[in-house]
Amino acid sequence: MSKYSRQPLDLSALATVPIADRGGKVRIEHMARPHAPRAGMASWLESLPKILAADSLRAVASSLVAAKQNSRAMLWGFGGHVVKCGLAPVLIDLMDRGFVSGLVMNGAASIHDFEIGIAGCTSEDVEAVLPDGRFGAAEETGREMNAAAVEAAASGIGLGEALGARLEKLAHPEFAPYCLLLQAWRRSIPVTVHVAVGTDTPHTHPAADGAAIGAGSLRDFRLFCSLVQELNSGGVYLNVGSAVVLPEVFLKAVSAVRNLGHPLADFTTVNLDFLQHYRPRMNVVDRPHTQRGGHGYSITGHHEIMLPLLAALLVEADS
Repeated sequence: MSKYSRQPLDLSALATVPIADRGGKVRIEHMARPHAPRAGMASWLESLPKILAADSLRAVASSLVAAKQNSRAMLWGFGGHVVKCGLAPVLIDLMDRGFVSGLVMNGAASIHDFEIGIAGCTSEDVEAVLPDGRFGAAEETGREMNAAAVEAAASGIGLGEALGARLEKLAHPEFAPYCLLLQAWRRSIPVTVHVAVGTDTPHTHPAADGAAIGAGSLRDFRLFCSLVQELNSGGVYLNVGSAVVLPEVFLKAVSAVRNLGHPLADFTTVNLDFLQHYRPRMNVVDRPHTQRGGHGYSITGHHEIMLPLLAALLVEADS
């Protein structure tokens, strides 16, 4: 016999309902379908369950296809990890297929991509070189990226355009096909680079010019605002792997565009990352759509898997 004064509640009079009356949010028509050999990516997409992230993936792919068909903006923002995962060829192919109207980089992404263009490699072993202060001390990277910033300020262009122009002169022919900055520049696809002074290794180089870096990045912010304006009514903005800088830049651009009286509603935003952070969720997925329509999606997964997967779906839908 229990020593407790309270006894278990008697549930014998609990009212129940038939399951047919109750229904359910998940039904057999929502379930996955086994993939058939050689069925193709389009069939694979259709075979996914019509639930949660699978539906989000379908919606994102459909939004990009519709944006291309309707000549709306398709802006791909990404952090350095996307470049380090070797995804430049995938994005370059999407450029040629008409699924990219602008690239948006933080400082890290531009550094890794610039190094790919001039050296065919990037990403230091930080633990090995930090103890003696060699981290971030690559001469060519610091010298040439800072020279591009000075050229940007002198020419009245942004960092993204200046880096592309410099790579046109410097990039090794063997490495050039893998460099986003250069390939976008050759196609006249706008690239904006958004830096936070002190976060990027070229800022430690003796040639660093804070005024030039700031002027180039500020111009790119204003160019980005112009690109964001074109998201209205059917455009798509994707934030891939930037947890802080680009989500903050995007939210300010959205506000500036609306402040100037430009319509900015009914577009799609996507945060694609292997972790879902606060700022991308709020500044990219949720806040831009408050009282303005459209939809935001969060898809979680490794860049080296999810971005090629999304790209493959676009290629299939466009073929």
